Amino acid sequence: MKTIEIPAAAGRAFHTSTGQAFRIVTPHGHQAADFFAFNAVNIDESLSPNHTLVRTRCIKPRQGDVLLSCYRRPMLDFVADHAEGVHDMMIAACDPHRYEQLGVTQPHASCADNLRTSMQRLGYVVKVVPQPINFFTHTKVESDSAFVSPPNPVKPGAYVELQAKMNLICAVSSCPFDVKLPDWTINASSGPTELMVEFVEGKVKSNNFLI
Repeated sequence: MKTIEIPAAAGRAFHTSTGQAFRIVTPHGHQAADFFAFNAVNIDESLSPNHTLVRTRCIKPRQGDVLLSCYRRPMLDFVADHAEGVHDMMIAACDPHRYEQLGVTQPHASCADNLRTSMQRLGYVVKVVPQPINFFTHTKVESDSAFVSPPNPVKPGAYVELQAKMNLICAVSSCPFDVKLPDWTINASSGPTELMVEFVEGKVKSNNFLI
């Protein structure tokens, strides 16, 4: 498989063509992956968890689901889930304002900045950061409607496999969140770790493999 390594707390963007399948892997486990996707022809059309969950009637993405764009068009098939369903579609991408609100006084990496930087490397400007799908992210809604993120149980080597239903530009951020908050663990207590994107053999076109 051709692969892209996403360093801990960083992001990478890549082109993928219709029918191409790829996997997002957490080699060490317990690492949230913020996933974004855009129509390669018009990046104003982006992956939309909110539009997807209205169609699927589920607040988590599931194997077999079709992931929709903000125009309610099919963007990706969720082909395989080897992370036992530990995913999220409700947490907005972390950003500098979030860390400031949490009392972080030094510059801190964020998924929003990772997205902008990785897309800029490919020549695109993202004006508004869309809602990501957060793979390998353990969130729950309690009986009193409290929203919590218990310790992340995702095992080392866990992955999801997606298949593009249109030509896309995708971006993956190794979520940098490391602030110690009660009931809001997100990543491993030891801090962020790297992720991998693996392109499934037989469905990779070398002229579309761009970092």
